[in-house]
Amino acid sequence: MSHVVFFLVPGVHLLDLAGPAQVFSTAADFGHPYTLSYVAEQPQVTSAQGLPLTAGLDWPELGPEDLIVVPGWRSLRLAQGPAIGSTTLQALREHHARGGTVASVCAGADALGRAGLLDGRHCTTHHDVQDELALRHPRATVVRDVLFTTDDRVITSAGIASGIDLALHIVATRHGPAVAAQIARDMVVYARRNGHEPQTSAMLRHRSHLDDTVHRAQDVIDTRFDEALPLPALASAVGVSERTLTRLFTRATGLTPLRYQQTLRLERAEHLISHGTTIDAAARSVGFEDPRMLRRLRSRSQ
Repeated sequence: MSHVVFFLVPGVHLLDLAGPAQVFSTAADFGHPYTLSYVAEQPQVTSAQGLPLTAGLDWPELGPEDLIVVPGWRSLRLAQGPAIGSTTLQALREHHARGGTVASVCAGADALGRAGLLDGRHCTTHHDVQDELALRHPRATVVRDVLFTTDDRVITSAGIASGIDLALHIVATRHGPAVAAQIARDMVVYARRNGHEPQTSAMLRHRSHLDDTVHRAQDVIDTRFDEALPLPALASAVGVSERTLTRLFTRATGLTPLRYQQTLRLERAEHLISHGTTIDAAARSVGFEDPRMLRRLRSRSQ
């Protein structure tokens, strides 16, 4: 079981909170063991949008697999942000010191900075307060104009909707890009790239569409990319003709179903080769009967 704890301050932005919470809640709906809880320094805080929110006052016991998320808040300047007590800052530091992950959305990065967790690390925040974050925490390296950054279990995002990207990244890292793509599809959002470290996963890169038939076909290919998947069988699995599937798939992704499968195989093979596997062994592992096909695909991509 992974515990995700959201620390709430007065003036918290609802989407900073709700976006990541929805991602982890949906992951739990799909069978991944997440439980969510909410902690504040007072039993009720009012969001920036005027909605009162209740939270617990005591921090739960957390382990290395657990996550603390600090959503952002409404403030023209970080220096004008809400006070955060020493007990909370200590909780953030201790969780990270025990091997846990700490994340922030928008202005929440300043809370991590106050806890000393940005020192010597890359981070980001909303573009309106990036310069101030750099001034307030000079030992941090503020990366501008990216959706999120990761550095030694400290993950910071740019703000508002980018909290969803941050949460999807965490899910993809823990459970694989296919799970993140499934959650993004369920939430009807585009699983966007980082921008600082480009997301290379084809499973996410070619999911930026809303065609349910194509998503279902991709679900089949994603889970069985190393198997022979004749077009007639794939079309039958999603309930359309071969011609219709090819037309819809190409329009949505820019690739035919076969080319998409080959892209997944190539991506996996490159990963294996980078870890010492021979080309022939990698080819067999990803489903190529003839290693020459893998060599041809590699030469085309270079």
